[in-house]
Amino acid sequence: MSLPGSTVQASPTGVSPESAAARAHLFAAGSVERYRRALAEGIDRVAARVAAVDRPFTGVTPDELAPRIAGIDLDQPLSDPTAALDELQDVYLRDAVYFHHPRYLAHLNCPVVIPALLGEAVLSAVNSSVDTWDQSAGATLIERRLVDWTAERIGLGPAADGVFTSGGTQSNLQAMLLAREEACARVVGREAARPTRPELLSRLRVITSAAGHFSVQKAAKLLGLGADAVITVATGADRRMSTAELAREIDRCRREDLVVMAVVATAGTTDFGTIDPLARIADICAAADVWLHVDAAYGCGLLVSPTRRHLLDGIERADSVTVDYHKSFFQPVSSSALLVRDRRVLRHATWHADYLNPARMVEQRIPNQVDKSLQTTRRFDALKLWLTLRIMGPDALGALFDEVVDRAAGAWQLLTEDPRFEVVTRSQLSTVVFRYLPSGTGRHLADDANLYAREALAASGAALVAGTKVDGAHHLKFTLLNPETTLDDIAHVLDLIAGHAGWYVDTRTAAELSCPVG
Repeated sequence: MSLPGSTVQASPTGVSPESAAARAHLFAAGSVERYRRALAEGIDRVAARVAAVDRPFTGVTPDELAPRIAGIDLDQPLSDPTAALDELQDVYLRDAVYFHHPRYLAHLNCPVVIPALLGEAVLSAVNSSVDTWDQSAGATLIERRLVDWTAERIGLGPAADGVFTSGGTQSNLQAMLLAREEACARVVGREAARPTRPELLSRLRVITSAAGHFSVQKAAKLLGLGADAVITVATGADRRMSTAELAREIDRCRREDLVVMAVVATAGTTDFGTIDPLARIADICAAADVWLHVDAAYGCGLLVSPTRRHLLDGIERADSVTVDYHKSFFQPVSSSALLVRDRRVLRHATWHADYLNPARMVEQRIPNQVDKSLQTTRRFDALKLWLTLRIMGPDALGALFDEVVDRAAGAWQLLTEDPRFEVVTRSQLSTVVFRYLPSGTGRHLADDANLYAREALAASGAALVAGTKVDGAHHLKFTLLNPETTLDDIAHVLDLIAGHAGWYVDTRTAAELSCPVG
């Protein structure tokens, strides 16, 4: 029966017609055919688009795309999946950046393997939340098995543990949280006059290299440390952390009564693909009793490399390690993890809630992953890697990563032999940092020419490359994560860059000559 004044008539079952129509969209036993049809049509659209892509980007600008999206009335549904997919083609699929294209050479975005896409479809449909056992069951154990597998590959030892995260930034943040709490506990335990919490936080320092990831500074800010808490030490010409400078900074901090809560070494710098001297850094940290965190978000692909695993020697001595499977394991975003040598330190991320994970569950040996995580509700992203390993195996992933590292070496050789460009350093992984170098009177236009070339190339959509600054000068960067990228692709992109940059230099030089200053 309807309430007085109600205009909605209930059915004999007590369900309104509107609710009954909405229920048809729920994934349940009665809607599996609708589910199959909808996903099949969506997969067909994506497959057709990927098959037709002839460049990584259309060059669409925000000013062009924004009005189309802003003009969509979200209060008026299309109802028909085909119509919705037609609209999606216009506002997303047509202009998306396609990382699978061999001339996408910009950021640390990888093409993804099909077994991982299968995992994505399964985990999204079942929609497990891997925070507590009673929401995930086997998903909890699969994630734990993959954490153990990764820790074994790193060599962290039998007490190791970890948890999947949303990405390297979150993994680094959690590592710094654990390091902060361990450092605070040590100081409080050994100093007779116990400092207050604010006093202690003001003394904490994190040391990383000038080529380290910005998420270290971001983590320090989020953790309530001072603006000067992160100390960056110089790198050598090879863009690896100077261990002599690291040792000096640790000694200086001790003399000034500062507490080095962590040293962050990088196994795969974002710009240069370089790996800090991990074994020597581990020696220094062990001697100083300092937490060593290794940010291997990029370089973790070496864990499965059949030829280059030795480049990570020393990582097994870290207290914590960040890995990003969605970079060099060819997984869809997001898929990352934080690993720790001593599982007990994960207690610093634990909070028991009576409705979710009461403390008694620990005594009952119920495996709740929320006890280790900064997140509560969390996707079963581990399934993607699980199916990848079960279908392809780790050696196949390692062969793919080796291939892109080999390609970067080939790109470096091309650049060193090309008088139009100068290259910074040879990467240990798959990035190449370089810049177009005008000759003669146009040399002073190098910065502007490289900026222009990158923007013009992106506007054309023919290729995408990244940009960065090296010693104050603008440079370009290839990030190679696609095994289908060939040296011919790279040579073609170099010609495009030189064409755009050369046109800019010629135009500017002619203008300067025709309108001399003074």
